[in-house]
Amino acid sequence: MALFNRKRNTTAPAAAAAAATGTAVVDAAAPQANPALAGLTGEYTIDPAHSSIGFTVRHAMVTNVRGSFIEHEGALRLDGADPARSSATIDVRIASVDTGIKDRDAHLLGEDFFDAERFPLMTFRSTGIEQTDDESFRVTGDLTIKDVTRSVSIDLDFNGAATDVYGAERVGFEGSATILRSDWGLTWNAALETGGVMVSDKVKLTFDISAVKAAPAA
Repeated sequence: MALFNRKRNTTAPAAAAAAATGTAVVDAAAPQANPALAGLTGEYTIDPAHSSIGFTVRHAMVTNVRGSFIEHEGALRLDGADPARSSATIDVRIASVDTGIKDRDAHLLGEDFFDAERFPLMTFRSTGIEQTDDESFRVTGDLTIKDVTRSVSIDLDFNGAATDVYGAERVGFEGSATILRSDWGLTWNAALETGGVMVSDKVKLTFDISAVKAAPAA
């Protein structure tokens, strides 16, 4: 995931003037580099104990059901000097879904929805990003559910970097994406007598990630 790759949009008149005078063009409208990101280069492991991957879906047309996937793992490779060399991977164990109601979780794990016995993992593999603000990014990547892979975009904020009380260097990111579950073959539903359906097609995914930097090799 090219976490800090800035999108440049130099205007044609400015570019022409620069070519004529031999001067550099500065695009005032483009997001500028954040000095806080410069020292983040390295390999990071997502800390599942301090991270969450959740979802929200409309139920019976009147309320929202929220859930999360408890078991997940992933890695970030951040390159502050050359952001295009950065990347991210996340693997989520479907069987760890938790909505707070066991019967509902069992239904989600069955063939009507995730069919977790046949398709135990949901995965995300980053493919690129554009910077939308000083600390905001739009991450593009391949999301695979039930062996169906589609591209999604995640609006992501950089929450900061810190050294925790155990001396571990951490970075934090928070973001969300909205998808249609039917795009991944999750089509089960039931019609309501009053009109509409039991479960909306639209699902909001949320990501709150804390990642720990690997110690330098001895």
